[in-house]
Amino acid sequence: QVQLVESGGGLVQTGDPLKLACTVSGLRFTNYAMAWFRQAPAKEREFVAACNYNGQDTRYSDSVKGRFTISRDNAENALYLQIDSLKPEDTAVYYCAARMEVLLVARRMNPNEYEFWGQGTQVTVSS
Repeated sequence: QVQLVESGGGLVQTGDPLKLACTVSGLRFTNYAMAWFRQAPAKEREFVAACNYNGQDTRYSDSVKGRFTISRDNAENALYLQIDSLKPEDTAVYYCAARMEVLLVARRMNPNEYEFWGQGTQVTVSS
């Protein structure tokens, strides 16, 4: 059974940093490209960041580029999202997602292209 479990969310203040984690089980992690998405209330799920199977290629949405860093630890079957200098508009439920793909580039930004999802972790940024 495939499981993706996010953690690390919470209530933080504007300007604070935060690190989200996603632990993965039930699949061969090194065969999967990974991504983070987020969904704010009354909005569609939005691409945040992606990395390829070995973490050496990454891709970010323009809204988070320079503040967010995606990384993975294949030995630990874990995906991370380091968020620096949070803004109120970052408030959302953050989801990790997996797609079976072994490519040198990270290019999938459409949530429909990902096969497995976690349950999400809430990040709330107060102003």
